[in-house]
Amino acid sequence: MTDFLKDVRLWFAPWRVRDEGGTPDYRFSLANERTFLAWLRTALALIGGGFAVDQFLPELRWGVRVGLAIALLVVGAACALRAVNHWVRCERAMRRGEDLPVSRFPVVLSLGVGLVAGAMVVVVLLGWTNGR
Repeated sequence: MTDFLKDVRLWFAPWRVRDEGGTPDYRFSLANERTFLAWLRTALALIGGGFAVDQFLPELRWGVRVGLAIALLVVGAACALRAVNHWVRCERAMRRGEDLPVSRFPVVLSLGVGLVAGAMVVVVLLGWTNGR
């Protein structure tokens, strides 16, 4: 079984992580959990932003509004899924006494948010509306 499939199994049975190595200092596990919650807050903000774009900017052209909303929703969903995967990987590494896993996801998330923000700047500057 690949590590990813093991990680996914642990998403739904987190008590099984105790089978990995020894118990780390609880402060590290709690810090890992706080990081997980911060990622979830970010995901919720992105998802809320996607809904806000769709609901509160009806004057934007349909394609522009839906494109921006979907981009925010997809990035938010990816952030939420990555949060749980990162929590499992870090918890496992701490229990095994290994280095914490590195991730490219913060860069991917930053680029995604930056691209959506750039698209929104273009929309504001060009005023792509329905002609009202």
